[in-house]
Amino acid sequence: MLMILVSFIIFSSLVGWITYSKTKGDTLDTSDGYFLGGRSLTGGVIAGSLLLTNLSAASFVGMSGQAYSANMSVMGWEVGSGVTLILIALFLVPRYLKQGITTIPDFIQSRFDNGTRQFVTILFLISYIVNLLPITLYSGAVAMGQIFNVSEIFGITYVQSIWAMVWIIGIIGSIYAIFGGLKAVAISDTINGIALVIGGLLVPIFGLLFLGDGNLVEGFTVFVESTPEKFNAIGSNTDPLPFSTMFTGLLLVNLYYWGTDQSIIQRALGAKNLKEAQKGVIFAGLLKVLTPLMVIIPGIMAFQILGGNIANMDTVYPLVVSAVLPNFLIGLFAAAMMGAILSTFNSVLNSASTLFALNVYQPAVKKDVTEKDLIKVGKIFALIVALISMFVAPFILNAPAGLFDYLQTINGFFNVPIFTIIFMGYVTKRVPPIAAKVAITFFVSVYAFTQLVWDGGIHYLHISGILFVISCIIMLAIGKKYPTAEAYELPVHNAVELVPWKNRYPFSAFVLFVMIGMYIVFSKLGFAGPEGFNTNTLIYLSVLAVVCAIGGFIAHVLFNKSEKNETKQTLSN
Repeated sequence: MLMILVSFIIFSSLVGWITYSKTKGDTLDTSDGYFLGGRSLTGGVIAGSLLLTNLSAASFVGMSGQAYSANMSVMGWEVGSGVTLILIALFLVPRYLKQGITTIPDFIQSRFDNGTRQFVTILFLISYIVNLLPITLYSGAVAMGQIFNVSEIFGITYVQSIWAMVWIIGIIGSIYAIFGGLKAVAISDTINGIALVIGGLLVPIFGLLFLGDGNLVEGFTVFVESTPEKFNAIGSNTDPLPFSTMFTGLLLVNLYYWGTDQSIIQRALGAKNLKEAQKGVIFAGLLKVLTPLMVIIPGIMAFQILGGNIANMDTVYPLVVSAVLPNFLIGLFAAAMMGAILSTFNSVLNSASTLFALNVYQPAVKKDVTEKDLIKVGKIFALIVALISMFVAPFILNAPAGLFDYLQTINGFFNVPIFTIIFMGYVTKRVPPIAAKVAITFFVSVYAFTQLVWDGGIHYLHISGILFVISCIIMLAIGKKYPTAEAYELPVHNAVELVPWKNRYPFSAFVLFVMIGMYIVFSKLGFAGPEGFNTNTLIYLSVLAVVCAIGGFIAHVLFNKSEKNETKQTLSN
């Protein structure tokens, strides 16, 4: 245990020192400097920060637990993000940077009105305060408490250990977010992200060595042959994530999360130019497609190593980490895991302060507010939110089993409703503000009824998909009956250089190849089939590679040529 603790402290201190060194001379007395990192983030920092903000302890704990109890169907949350991030990089990010917005509600005010902006801002803040932040703290406390065996070492109860770890994580995360701003968050994310990827991949590697009694090849053979049914990612209606949801609510939730959730998209809004933003977002898509190797495969290994009798599936991941990793690596991995927990917590905290200061406080004061005042108010609000989250988080002990599924179900009250009005805001020009208010109220009310009152046996993601369609129809109908006097035109501020990344299409094609390839490998065409991974699997992957390469090349030639012609025409005019 001493070795675990020493390696943990050394790595955590190193991250803190590097982050301080990199941000020591930065200007944090302007809203752009504090909330958007001075619009200076590069592609690598954006990608690393996006990944680590997303990969919270809830991902490792929740997804591994679901793979342990069911199969790899939950992989859709990770792999499905690949195509989502491509769409966001190609279509949404250019519009955001063209408009020069700081927060997503800025666009909503521009497209609809201030009342709609306030409505959405409040929804964002409620989702952060009552759901995302407490669950991040709780899942982190479970993971760290299990790894360090806190309750046994200090002679306290399990509940007391959760309270202690929640407050330790919350205080450290608050320091990063409140005093460092977005750039400090993003830099620490990048360093921790590298360590987390390395540590996350070491868990399955050492798991194979454990299964093979020190022989990696033998361990792999045991792994793929022991429980082939668990490698099927094509989930049925009885699995945690039915494959059909990829084409309904899951797609919408991913589009909301990666494209409109303030705590996520804020990284792209802080990019130094469009090229770096697209590079970072698309590369994050590739990383997300590969994350099942870190967050889901260990759950299957846990089933094979620990047996199938663990009652609380949310304890599976830290248990398998403790079982397979050497002590000094457990300490380093725990430090990286702590970084992931802190990343999600302080990123959401930074976004909450941004939303409150710019979208609630500034409009409410109704007078000129100095940049210094905005930052001060944002910090105070972040502190209040952090304290509330630290008090609420331990009570999630009483929540039902299956932490990740619980998190996503509750998120349904906020995610797709917000995405619906943003989507309609971009694809329509005369739908009035009242349509957005009616649609979002309808969506939240009916979703609440289906989750709290009526159980129709329909997966909550399918319900979100159905409500999305109905809400869009409602907005179109109101827009037809009561159109705005003038058609909406997207304002242009060009906060940064808007030259796109020239390799975005070939790289996007590669991400799509890896994404679809993962579903081929982890299905009955691959490891879950009666013959396992065989020659036919390689043929399917080869054909897919050729199709994606041709598609990426054609898109690269056609669209880049079209953009060059548009640029020449603009210059000549």
